[in-house]
Amino acid sequence: MPCPHFDVKIIQRSKRQSAVASAAYQSGERLFSEYDQKQKYYSHKSEIVHTEIMLPPYAPPEYADRNTLWNAAETQEKQWNSQLARRFVLAIPRELPPEQYADLIRDYCREFFVSKGMIADFAIHDKGDGNPHAHILLTMRAMDETGKWLPKSRKVYDLDENGERIRLASGRWKSHKEDTVDWNDQKYAEIWRQGWADTANRYLEAIGSPKRLDLRSYARQGIDKIPTVHMGPAVSQLEKKGIQTNIGNLNRDIKAANSLMQSIRQMVRSLKGWLSGLKEKKAALLEALEQAKEPTIPELLSRYLDMRSEERTGWTSKGKLKGTVGDFNKVMEALDFLRQKEISTVESLDAYLDEASAQAVSIREEIRPMEKRVKEIDRLLFHIGNFEANKPVHAKYAAIRWKKPKEKFAADHKEELDAYNAALRYFKVHLDGAKYSTKKLAGEQAQLSENIASKTEALTAVQEDVKILRDVRHWLNQVLPSEQYRQTAEPGKKPSIQQAVKGREQRIREEQAEKRQQPAASKNRIWNFNQSGACHFPRENDRCFSIFRRICLLNVFEAVKQSVTTRQAAEHYGIRVGRKRDVRLPLP
Repeated sequence: MPCPHFDVKIIQRSKRQSAVASAAYQSGERLFSEYDQKQKYYSHKSEIVHTEIMLPPYAPPEYADRNTLWNAAETQEKQWNSQLARRFVLAIPRELPPEQYADLIRDYCREFFVSKGMIADFAIHDKGDGNPHAHILLTMRAMDETGKWLPKSRKVYDLDENGERIRLASGRWKSHKEDTVDWNDQKYAEIWRQGWADTANRYLEAIGSPKRLDLRSYARQGIDKIPTVHMGPAVSQLEKKGIQTNIGNLNRDIKAANSLMQSIRQMVRSLKGWLSGLKEKKAALLEALEQAKEPTIPELLSRYLDMRSEERTGWTSKGKLKGTVGDFNKVMEALDFLRQKEISTVESLDAYLDEASAQAVSIREEIRPMEKRVKEIDRLLFHIGNFEANKPVHAKYAAIRWKKPKEKFAADHKEELDAYNAALRYFKVHLDGAKYSTKKLAGEQAQLSENIASKTEALTAVQEDVKILRDVRHWLNQVLPSEQYRQTAEPGKKPSIQQAVKGREQRIREEQAEKRQQPAASKNRIWNFNQSGACHFPRENDRCFSIFRRICLLNVFEAVKQSVTTRQAAEHYGIRVGRKRDVRLPLP
């Protein structure tokens, strides 16, 4: 069970963010920020079910107050681009009972944050819509044993090979900065993610739930599946209102392709397992009867039709006719497909399945880079639109020469300028000075979407072929398995190979003896195609299938003549027959 959401971000002053505002948002409390002298309060937060502050042993007890804690943390940061706090947003497994939510978050924070010297402020949100989640706010600075904030970094002098300081040309000593704590190291992102999965899985195991969290990507898990694109709150709201977006359409196409691939994989896997079992059965039969002829798929299907005819012994004439014609039409359609694909033996069926699987994998590999390029173009078009729309605003901003008017203009048009600058950064990374054409990009995106749609249709065609083979498998399974040889084994035990072979030999001898004892008239049943009661097809595919079709047609006609009277046939097609066998036909 993948985790729905696990997000880690840094609250930065350079982005006009505030640790006090973040604490007020997640706790629902009214807090006062000493930095900007403004009150922070979010009145619409009504889904908060629990809040708590966890302190290390040496932290001052007054930091248990949320307003005091985060104002003190912001006071220590003097720079305009300071990192104020670290924020987590975690999705809680909905299988857990609500009374365990606080214990789960408390154990996680105690093990991975509070024990390392961080102060953890967490809140649990639950609207009752099946999406419980937790917000965790962590301090960025360590504390000494007296409860005093420590600096984030310290100055360290560089030494030469003799252990002495290195003097620069300016007269100063060469030095560098070292972090006092390694909490910003990239390795902790993986440690915290895995720690959350382990902690949640312990709680799931304790309540007896079979579900488990796995925060690894599909590629790291070895799952051949396309991940969907994160839509974000804006796109999600549009989709909830029924407004289709490019990202939403792309995610729907990805889900459809994943579902189609999964269905094909399951059917191919099932057919492979059935074929392996069929090969074992065939090998055992050939070992017992070295002189026996291996039956072809048309012969096995003829046995299936014969078995179905025997099952209708107690049926009415009309029911026999309807069932016989229905089975015959289904088998004929399957035989036409097998003839087109040149499939007449188990080996050829196995080879076709391998080919279908390889074809599906090849199409899947062709779709993947096209979908990736569609995502890139969609993102590029988004930034191009922001760049063109906000270019006049940036030109006005650049034309202002005075500091205060320029700062006021930047504050009033913050969103437009941020979008313009984000577009420039994206162009610098992905275009590298190259020119772009919106028309060409849109045309390329449309062409890629058409190619993806065509490839998806090819996958659908492969799935239809596999469905037909699944029906053939079902029919053959009703003919091939024999339960007689299992009666020779001890009750509750699987018979050995020798017992199975002996059982098959005994079954064949009994069938041959039963045929010799039957009168000659009884041998001409519906699906006995020659005088001896056997059906032999040549190895050539076309001739084999054509002979089977002609013989089946003759026997169907013979079955109708023997089972249905003229009056019954006329009444079946809506024709009234009088007492004197007179027939009234409606005029056209």
